[in-house]
Amino acid sequence: MRFDAGGHETAVPATVAAVMVALAGLNLFGGDWARPLTLTFQSLVLAGNCLILYSQLTAETSVRAAFRRKGDPMLARVDVPALLKAAENGFPAWTWTLQNVRHVVVFGASVLALAATLLA
Repeated sequence: MRFDAGGHETAVPATVAAVMVALAGLNLFGGDWARPLTLTFQSLVLAGNCLILYSQLTAETSVRAAFRRKGDPMLARVDVPALLKAAENGFPAWTWTLQNVRHVVVFGASVLALAATLLA
């Protein structure tokens, strides 16, 4: 169990942003593949963000289940909500604001891109 950010926390968003910029360029310059690629990719981005949000909202349940699977009596005694709260408190407050802004931007932009693509 890790609470710090690994390489994928930077690589994945950077890759997604690069693909989105490329798709925006295709859409602006009328590429034949722009529409199907935008529909596919934005649907994946929307679904991926739903999974991220779900995992954040169910973190306590997931950690409890992972600890149970280990069968370790010491892990069974861990106060999971307190553990997660302590981990959250280790991050600066602005990270939580940034996370919420990211969710709004990703959901909003994905819905907007899908709607614009379907209506075009």
